[in-house]
Amino acid sequence: MVVAKQSLEELCINSIRFLAIDAVEKAKSGHPGLPMGAAPMAFVLWDRIMRFNPKNPGWFNRDRFVLSAGHGCMLQYAMLYLTGYDGVTLDDIKNFRQWESKTPGHPENFMTPGVEITTGPLGQGIANAVGLAIAEAHLAAKYNKPDCTLVDHYTYVILGDGCNMEGISGEASSLAGHLGLGKIIALYDDNHISIDGSTDIAFTEDVSKRFEAYNWHVQHVPDGNTNLEAITEAIEKAKAVTDKPSMIKVTTTIGFGSPNKGNTAGIHGAALGGDEVKATRENLGWEHEPFHVPDDALNHMRKAVERGESSEAEWNQTLATYRSKYAEEAAEFERFLSGKLPEGWEKALPTYTPADKALATRKNSEMTLNALAPVVPELIGGSADLTHSNLTELKVSGNFQKGQYENRNLRFGVREHAMGAICNGIALHEAGLVPYGATFLVFTDYMRNAIRLSALSQAGVIFVMTHDSVGLGEDGPTHQPVEHVASLRMIPDLIVYRPADGNETSGAYKVALERAKGIGSSQKQTTLLALTRQGLPNLEGSSIENAAKGAYVLSDSDGTPDIILIGTGSEVSLCVDAADKLRGEGKKVRVVSMPSWEIFEDQDASYKESVLPKAVTKRVSVEAGTTFGWGRYAGSEENAIGVNRFGASAPGGEIMKKLGFTVDHVVSKAKEVLG
Repeated sequence: MVVAKQSLEELCINSIRFLAIDAVEKAKSGHPGLPMGAAPMAFVLWDRIMRFNPKNPGWFNRDRFVLSAGHGCMLQYAMLYLTGYDGVTLDDIKNFRQWESKTPGHPENFMTPGVEITTGPLGQGIANAVGLAIAEAHLAAKYNKPDCTLVDHYTYVILGDGCNMEGISGEASSLAGHLGLGKIIALYDDNHISIDGSTDIAFTEDVSKRFEAYNWHVQHVPDGNTNLEAITEAIEKAKAVTDKPSMIKVTTTIGFGSPNKGNTAGIHGAALGGDEVKATRENLGWEHEPFHVPDDALNHMRKAVERGESSEAEWNQTLATYRSKYAEEAAEFERFLSGKLPEGWEKALPTYTPADKALATRKNSEMTLNALAPVVPELIGGSADLTHSNLTELKVSGNFQKGQYENRNLRFGVREHAMGAICNGIALHEAGLVPYGATFLVFTDYMRNAIRLSALSQAGVIFVMTHDSVGLGEDGPTHQPVEHVASLRMIPDLIVYRPADGNETSGAYKVALERAKGIGSSQKQTTLLALTRQGLPNLEGSSIENAAKGAYVLSDSDGTPDIILIGTGSEVSLCVDAADKLRGEGKKVRVVSMPSWEIFEDQDASYKESVLPKAVTKRVSVEAGTTFGWGRYAGSEENAIGVNRFGASAPGGEIMKKLGFTVDHVVSKAKEVLG
């Protein structure tokens, strides 16, 4: 066979393709089709367009790249290796999808240097990208000066048909269009194939018209397989449109180059197989051994290192100029980047005494947010169209809107799932911002995947969830969470707080802010607050410091307790009153408030023993939610007072009484356990 000489660009693009083919083939697992088809657009982005520094993946003013179609991750790993990221070697490429590999089965930001966002569940990445762009727009509006542009970078996304089918992409793209986020440029890999086959069996809408309706700037590149100039020109045109996000539909062939499996579902999610690999090599004139990259291609791609170091050096000079002209703003900006909180910020946290008025913890949350907002300027967030129910508006700021990006109140609209993913993107921008997103606790069902990914990707978001139990009342069982707190506690690395009063709410925010910055933990962590609609008394013995331990002894009797009552949230005060009654009958009773299981488990063994001594086996837990999981602390789920049914429509106080959340029922249960 006579092989035609390939141009340098063809060598580079085929290097991308065959690294993906060979890695998937060696692993016998993966998705080679997207990298083979999307290699030209990836080459254009990384070689001609994006600013980044492979030797410093965390350089602040880099362009962000998000592979929303995360199943095609070998595309991204190939680009990281070829452009010179030290954290991704050829051995890492060969170790694709293996135990503790830096090249896992989907991109993971905490695993692979150069990966900005954990993607895989389709649609999450494009929604994360909206968060990245919001962070860039906010910081640019806050810090840029007419004579000194400190913040100026783009977010580039490659998404596929599957991303566009998922509802979250529509939610996020609609908001991005409303906000006019001109620094997002999304390349839609229009290859017409999904796992089940041709997309025309389920997906025939005109995606371009949909994005036009979202107020995006839309273009189409009909030949994404070979027309590099058309792809380049479309991206440059998109960059020139500053008042709208841009979507470029790039029509490609999935598995380009594979003579028998290209343009079929068979190449979407499986290795080509030895015979088809050989046929593809012959078809594309690739005479090299597996994992070999020609020197000409590698040398060309590695020019990214020199470009990146030059770009970062130029920006460092800009930062030095900014520092000399705007010292105060520069100091704050650099504190943001350092991950530190302002000196003495915790002094702003509100404190309460039993003499203070009983308030719903959602109201305590509002007071805490607004006490912190002036001293913690990195707080930014809002609600999914429930601002006046969640009580999340920052009084010191206006609304983040098109042309008003310096403001900190985000209006997400009725888009819970997108809100969660957008908050993740803001946090993972790695500029020190701490985003919060709010809705009713029951609607975490709409956004569970985003919450889970927030914990997985170590994002450091604060989710503010109100109306936390059947106690919310008349809206009825569709709005009354029962299983939600228990299910959220099951998510690894997610901190769940259900505070009992104002001090515990302040304590929850203290932990949430510190963990969002990675303070007091080996990694950044996301926190979810479950807050009441109904008013709760401020408890004797509660404090910010105690709440920050996850659980603590709220009240006690002298000597070893006969029984321990453990409560969370609105039920802690029931435990306090029940304990008083039992003590009046001669029982020794300890009351433990346990706002956060996860933080309590972080404490050392001696502290945990001091709160819940193993010798005291008589225990009762009280929580207005499912009893699932409470056997861990109460000894048995039979010792738990909870709600193992759906709620009802009635005044909240009446529902609580009907379902057994009364002092008398807690006393009765305690006596039953005591025998």
